[in-house]
Amino acid sequence: MSIQSHLDELKRRHAAIQQEINRELAHPGSDPLRLAELKRKKLVLKDQITRTATAATVH
Repeated sequence: MSIQSHLDELKRRHAAIQQEINRELAHPGSDPLRLAELKRKKLVLKDQITRTATAATVH
């Protein structure tokens, strides 16, 4: 897998989690623990995207 395709996959997963967050927030009885977990996963992906993009520019 090339670095660019890996970055694209990470970005796709990041966007999918954001959509899940938006769906969860649209419901008045949203689960705060689920939201926190989704946000944590999104942040982990963002960190991976940043590290991968930085590594790609160094090489």
